[in-house]
Amino acid sequence: MTEYLVFTLAAMIGAMGEFAGHERRGTHVWPARSAVLGLLGAAAGVRRDDAAGLARLDRLSMAVGQFAEGVAFRDFHTAQTIPASVGRVDGRADGLRRARAAGKLNTVLTQRDYRAGLVHGVALWQDDGGADLLADLAEALRQPVFALYFGRKACPLAMPPVPRRIAADDVIAALGQVALPHFAGAERWTLGMVAADCDMGQGHGEWRHDVPIDRARWHFAPRQVHLWRSPDQGVAP
Repeated sequence: MTEYLVFTLAAMIGAMGEFAGHERRGTHVWPARSAVLGLLGAAAGVRRDDAAGLARLDRLSMAVGQFAEGVAFRDFHTAQTIPASVGRVDGRADGLRRARAAGKLNTVLTQRDYRAGLVHGVALWQDDGGADLLADLAEALRQPVFALYFGRKACPLAMPPVPRRIAADDVIAALGQVALPHFAGAERWTLGMVAADCDMGQGHGEWRHDVPIDRARWHFAPRQVHLWRSPDQGVAP
């Protein structure tokens, strides 16, 4: 048996990475590793420039289970951009100030993809022990330092994460023990898909570019993710 920390990520509206250009920001159908680690960092009060704190989180292995993939929709809105002619700037705020003063501030129409009605579970473990880290993260999720979002600040969680430390034979069994929302009846939710760092002995593997290398520069590395789907594809609508 392996010790896991499991918790719930549910939101009325959520976004899960993908494209991050100026005019288009897409979303996957399940949370990336970088997104989960970012949420854990927010809960624990780890800032983006805290290399030691981020390295501690990087030791974790994880699996994400999908109970409801949600419905896709797109939001259109305007955003201000900084032209290259402004030159080197010290952050976005400085760039916007300098572009505005020079009369060179640009505005573009952007597209941002979201999914509505999301329910996911997360299972964390550490092969070399890590009981102290799991205990610390469980407490942080109960009393987070920073507000927790499902991908973007416009996407608050629909319920508390309800962290639980459990022992289970594998990640599928562990994800079966996450707390599920009661606002639609807990019996509605069925584990339909699992994306895990470990080989579950069935399913197939895919590559995903979501291992954070440099958070300040938004650099990410690829990893192999093992996918398992329920035989009856019982994902709640």
